[in-house]
Amino acid sequence: VTGTLRLSAPYSAGPFFLDDLIAEFASQFPEVDVELIYDDNKVDLISSGLDAAIRSSTLLAPDTHAVPVGPDLTMTVVASPDYLARQSRPAQPTDLLDHDTIGYAFGHGGQLAPWVFDGADGSYSLQPKPKIVANDMRALLRYAKSGLGLTYVYREIARAEIDEGAVVEVLADQVPSMPRYSLNYLSKKNMTRRLRAFVDLAKR
Repeated sequence: VTGTLRLSAPYSAGPFFLDDLIAEFASQFPEVDVELIYDDNKVDLISSGLDAAIRSSTLLAPDTHAVPVGPDLTMTVVASPDYLARQSRPAQPTDLLDHDTIGYAFGHGGQLAPWVFDGADGSYSLQPKPKIVANDMRALLRYAKSGLGLTYVYREIARAEIDEGAVVEVLADQVPSMPRYSLNYLSKKNMTRRLRAFVDLAKR
């Protein structure tokens, strides 16, 4: 198992699971070099020269193979205690349309991520008009801590701030779990040994 394994992944995948996975892979297969590019944009595996891309289910490339990887993803809506003291606490998701919000944008800001909630008839999404838009959830959390509005992020990113009381969760019983990340690649038939080794390790 030799050569260079070229991967693309969203920034949030690193601290969740990918940094540990890459470290284990590099230890098990020392003859393989790894190039990991953190990027939240949708990628074309044919033209990019990548072996595989890790993406959320909303950014899966068509006609690719996909293997679920990483933990289950739980979302949360949070705001600072100061903001909630100044504004009415939302009791239902539609209340968010009257609040200042901080939104996540894929890539260069062209596509806003919807806020997904559980309803009586299943999941549905809202698209609050954001006061601030950024493509890094850690930045969204910092703005929320500063009292600038409500934001919708992975709970794992906000867990320490929630435990410290720096931000407060709202609508917690109405936010569903999201699908796991997927490891996408083009072909099983022509898969290199290094990619097969990485896929097998990711599955385990």
